Amino acid sequence: MQFDDDANLDTSEVKDLRGSRIPGGRATIGGGIVGLIALVMGLLFGVGPEQLGLSPGDPEPAPVSSSLNQVEQACKKGRDANAREDCRLVAVVNSTQDFWRQEFTRRGGTYSPATTLFFQNRVTTGCGAATSAVGPFYCPADRRVYLDLAFYDDLRTKFGATGGPFAQAYVIAHEYGHHIQNLTGTLQRAQDGRQGAASNAVKVELQADCYAGVWAHHATRTPDESTGRPLITSLTDEDIRDGLDAAAAVGDDRIQEKIQGRVNPESWTHGSAEQRQQWFYQGYRTGDMAQCNTFR
Repeated sequence: MQFDDDANLDTSEVKDLRGSRIPGGRATIGGGIVGLIALVMGLLFGVGPEQLGLSPGDPEPAPVSSSLNQVEQACKKGRDANAREDCRLVAVVNSTQDFWRQEFTRRGGTYSPATTLFFQNRVTTGCGAATSAVGPFYCPADRRVYLDLAFYDDLRTKFGATGGPFAQAYVIAHEYGHHIQNLTGTLQRAQDGRQGAASNAVKVELQADCYAGVWAHHATRTPDESTGRPLITSLTDEDIRDGLDAAAAVGDDRIQEKIQGRVNPESWTHGSAEQRQQWFYQGYRTGDMAQCNTFR
């Protein structure tokens, strides 16, 4: 996965709170086994910590630190994305939003951007307070994607994914898939409180995987607004395999087998490893969001 060295990165799409101290607020889910149980319950790559009954909090964190917004200082050009993990994630956010902005325009609509927020350990959101134990998530209340970058180490060490830059990109693209669902009105289908292999919760998650694949299909052909050239210049077959591997690693069946020693489809919230791979590849193969109707 390579980026145009001379492209300009738009750090306004990312808010960097790493190293900050959030005064007040509390998260009701801790780390360790409690955090792993939270993942099984369905927030990993999910939507809003309110699904787990987390404590309410102010929608805007109040950071106290002199070292905030590292990305604004370090991530200027595509060459920085080729050299630094956090800058690479900024570039992925830029590319993802470039695509969806242009796709909405092509379809006669208007895209409303979402900010990605990097944090450490815990964060207060429009959906409640959360810790990094719940994994990456999208909050529809404040239209933000929340990500503790330490999750990518967990993806390899706890969930057995091979990792790699595109595995990281897949996670972000999935969360922006939830943002697309929020804008188009399908996200609310997951909020009926039901679980299971045939539930709307699973269908929403699989559709977000498919939307991630749609972005990947177009990533090397989507022109960046600042240069007129694609921000992402290369995606290899190995990159796509890393994305598929990450999708499988966070399948409900894989996580349940690892943590509980058994698989219970009646409690699924995100879909099986096979389903997650299937729908990501469906989006990647077709490049058409109309082919992502998981509700049929």
